[in-house]
Amino acid sequence: MRFVFMGPPGAGKGTQAKAVAEHYGVPHVSSGDIFRAEIAGQTPLGKKLKGYLDSGALVPDEITVQAVVGRLGAGDCRAGWLLDGFPRTEAQAEALDKALAEAHAKLSAVVYLEVDPETIVRRMSGRRVCPKCGRSYHVDHIPPKVGGTCDACGAALVTRDDDKPQTVRQRLETYRTATAPLVGYYDRRGLLVRVDGSGTPDEVGARLFEQLENEVERP
Repeated sequence: MRFVFMGPPGAGKGTQAKAVAEHYGVPHVSSGDIFRAEIAGQTPLGKKLKGYLDSGALVPDEITVQAVVGRLGAGDCRAGWLLDGFPRTEAQAEALDKALAEAHAKLSAVVYLEVDPETIVRRMSGRRVCPKCGRSYHVDHIPPKVGGTCDACGAALVTRDDDKPQTVRQRLETYRTATAPLVGYYDRRGLLVRVDGSGTPDEVGARLFEQLENEVERP
């Protein structure tokens, strides 16, 4: 089984991707994890990646593709994999297609979690973090016992800059312009599985697995 997972920031993509990878017994392959492993191992590729990241520059497509394709060639990926965070552009998608064709392999499905943007803004802007012990809360779903105060250490909770409504909307717009065109790319190839990402993680997971069984595991 070879999956690509897509969805805007705050859609719950990481949670669902890990559940699907565990269900099918395939590695959950994150581009961010690949970068960190290469850098920690001080490989030649890792040194290139560190140079770009330290300078704040975007990692070029060819370097990203090299890192991801190399990871997909590892032994634990022989029975399949789930890609999270890649591809992000059509150029990366085309490079992935080329690598799969050379390996005589193909994608099983591309999962796209769809969530209304304002729902995502509410989700993310409701997050609260303890700056002292790192514990996370949500004003609606995981509220602290005493408003604005960490249950564990009593410190005042804060809203991360990334979770402020204006910042979330900017991130969603960046996603829409840069990554959302991939939805059409995979839809035209009949690979896209659209999943309603609204509701609790359990509700989304139930819908997701039902659709995957219909779309991927059919005879």
